[in-house]
Amino acid sequence: MFLLYCPWVNPMLVFYPQVHLPRRKSDQPADMMSTKAFSLVSAVERELLMGDKERVNIECVECCGRNLYVGTSDCFVYHFLLEENTLPAGTATFTATKQLHRHLGFKKPVNELRAASALNRLLVLCDNCITLVNMMSLEPVPSGARIKGATAFALNENPVSGDPFCVEVCIISVKRRTIQVFMVYEDRVQIVREVSTPEQPLAVAVDGHFLCLALTTQYIILNYSTGVAQDLFPYCSEEKRPIVKRIGRQEFLLAGPGGLGMFATVAGISQRAPVHWSENVVGAAICFPYVIALDDEFITVHSMLDQQQKQTLPFKEGHILQDFEGRVIVATSKGVYILVPLPLEKQIQDLLASRRVEEALILAKGARRNIPKEKFQVMYRRILQQAGFIQFAQLQFLEAKELFRSGQLDVRELISLYPFLLPTSSSFTRSHPPLHEYADLNQLTQGDQEKMAKCKRFLMSYLNEVRSTEVANGYKEDIDTALLKLYAEADHDSLLDLLVTENFCLLTDSAAWLEKHKKYFALGLLYHSNNQDAAAVQLWVNIVNGEIHDSTRSDLYEYVVDFLTHSLDRELVWQYAGWALQKSEEVGVQVFTKRPLNEQQKSSFNPDDVITCLKKYPKALVKYLEHLVVDRSLQKEEYHTRLALLYLDEVLRQGPSTGGRGAEVTETQAKLRQLLQKSDLYRVHFLMDRIQGAGLPMESAILHGKLEEHEEALRILVHELRDFSAAEDYCLWRSEGRAPPYRQRLFHTLLAIYLGPGPSAPELTVAAVDLLNHHATEFDAAQVLQLLPGTWSVQLLCPFLTGAMRDSVHTRRTAQVAVGLAKSENLIYKYDKSLFLFADEVERKLSSALGQKALPDVPKSLL
Repeated sequence: MFLLYCPWVNPMLVFYPQVHLPRRKSDQPADMMSTKAFSLVSAVERELLMGDKERVNIECVECCGRNLYVGTSDCFVYHFLLEENTLPAGTATFTATKQLHRHLGFKKPVNELRAASALNRLLVLCDNCITLVNMMSLEPVPSGARIKGATAFALNENPVSGDPFCVEVCIISVKRRTIQVFMVYEDRVQIVREVSTPEQPLAVAVDGHFLCLALTTQYIILNYSTGVAQDLFPYCSEEKRPIVKRIGRQEFLLAGPGGLGMFATVAGISQRAPVHWSENVVGAAICFPYVIALDDEFITVHSMLDQQQKQTLPFKEGHILQDFEGRVIVATSKGVYILVPLPLEKQIQDLLASRRVEEALILAKGARRNIPKEKFQVMYRRILQQAGFIQFAQLQFLEAKELFRSGQLDVRELISLYPFLLPTSSSFTRSHPPLHEYADLNQLTQGDQEKMAKCKRFLMSYLNEVRSTEVANGYKEDIDTALLKLYAEADHDSLLDLLVTENFCLLTDSAAWLEKHKKYFALGLLYHSNNQDAAAVQLWVNIVNGEIHDSTRSDLYEYVVDFLTHSLDRELVWQYAGWALQKSEEVGVQVFTKRPLNEQQKSSFNPDDVITCLKKYPKALVKYLEHLVVDRSLQKEEYHTRLALLYLDEVLRQGPSTGGRGAEVTETQAKLRQLLQKSDLYRVHFLMDRIQGAGLPMESAILHGKLEEHEEALRILVHELRDFSAAEDYCLWRSEGRAPPYRQRLFHTLLAIYLGPGPSAPELTVAAVDLLNHHATEFDAAQVLQLLPGTWSVQLLCPFLTGAMRDSVHTRRTAQVAVGLAKSENLIYKYDKSLFLFADEVERKLSSALGQKALPDVPKSLL
């Protein structure tokens, strides 16, 4: 808000704190005056008006439609009919045809003329008297109605009466400090209000009940209905001529101090910034969006939108400037001229041609009120688009992007600037008339490679932003294809991101472009996105084989394997599975082992078919069988036996380790032992035959265990391998999930082997002692004591004996508790039974005593 009413101090309008005095027109910057908003055209020549009368001057003018009225200093009123013509070049000309003229019968000049077209009357102020005359004949009304004692007057263009057959007129009366309001009818006048003012009024404008007055020292707003006055700001009437002009509903334009044109509403505030005039302005007019001012040398044009001076027209000796229903008339004492506005669209295009984007946009926004909504929207979008290209050409990319978005630019207009980016199949043609003057990016940047690179980066960013918005509707193929080309040319990382997500890149154009820039991996992704997986895989295989070069991915072989792993195309997988296995059996087999489980369970990749395929690749076959047996836990004897045989063959090929204490076991041998222990599905006798004489005692012991040949298995572990820990583990392994007697039998067998006949070795004795001491609860102490040599000391077997005693005591006490619980349960049973027998006896005796009468049904427990 630019103006503020302060009632607690000397009331005045407060505006911008820093006000610069306007420069003379010759000092204004060129770009401030280069807008051609109006052209000055002569309307009435001197000879047509007054012939050879040298001393006669024009005092006032009025225009109503095609009717032009001129009041002169010799008390004549002239009526002309204006005809407007347009030359082929677009320039407007006016022809004035004199209709008639009439002398008003006074010896003083005509001061003011105002037309009331609804009444067909012309109000003429001459010699302090307002006379009503016919607009066509210029004859006074027969009734002789007139208003006397007026020094100036104004019509109320926002009348309050609502009567269409009258005009409200506000006059400055010859009475000191008095304003009068009249109702003027076709043949009579009627005073309705007389209002006193603080000072003598010099100029007046009216809107509804509000009067805007220029007094001797200040401007005020006066509500003549309520009498409330509001001071605006001071001025000196002795130094300059006041200007008070209604410019719209409840808004006025005033000539303020310091050469400022001030806007004020009836509330005493301003919603517009002031414009800078010269100090000696004599007249002002409004032709939206411009404020026009007249001084003794120039006509100046300022914008109401940004308050900047837009045009200056030399015009000497001018003293009248008025606007009539959008037509601006200016006059000297000898001639009448019309300021013809250029079409706003032409003005805007001129500004855009001068690269004055901000001014063009401000003017375009201001034109909204004068143009139908739909037409304005179409025009304004085009202006925004043009402005966007201007900013784009100046590398102002952020501004250009916002303008393109606001203007809903067809993004292909921008893409078409870049050679070869639009697909050859695109039907796009540029807007006509064109939005810019550039043929292509080369012309725009004049071959500057750095500028060209910046423009391409901008387009990449812009297309990436709009491709998922409504802007892309209908143009997705063009946008994505252009984006792909830009990414490929710039070797941009986002190329792959574009291709691995949903995209609309056209295959023909995109494939040729990617091949041109040697982006073969990306080309494969393009084929994949177009459901041409066979072409994609073949291209990637060629890269891996070195037939073509593309270093995009160093792990391309693994990528292809992963791609085949997730492919639903059975034939494609079988076609390239051999190639993958030849490159690496361990990695290639993942085509089958890492497939989604739901795919593996389908018949498309039957395990038997896969095993047949893998026969030539032993490492891959082992991996696949491990996948079936370990990962998928398939319960099929053939797979378990075959895997065990493959492990066994590999162990034999590597040279088996005996597996004795401290010996290193190979990974394969460890897997073999684990499979032999965990699985119950392989053919034990078949494997036993293969192991015989192969030097694999541990594996042989495991197989004997599977055949329940525990004594033989333990003998191998103890006497051949001398691995006593393995022997203990064997007992635990084979008795897992079995009843305690089964485990006890295993441990007794092992102890018997330790203490068996033959030369006694110290290490077997130690092993036997350790076995007893570590697993005391697993033995029957009575049987063990019978087996032990008499030379063994009690101290040596102290842990075993202690454990055996504790176990025996625990067993006995547990049995005692069980017996006690059983006795208690039996006692409770006997008590319950006795109680029911007693109840039956009581019932019998009562029945007998009562004469065999039936007792009510009462629970025996209550009896």
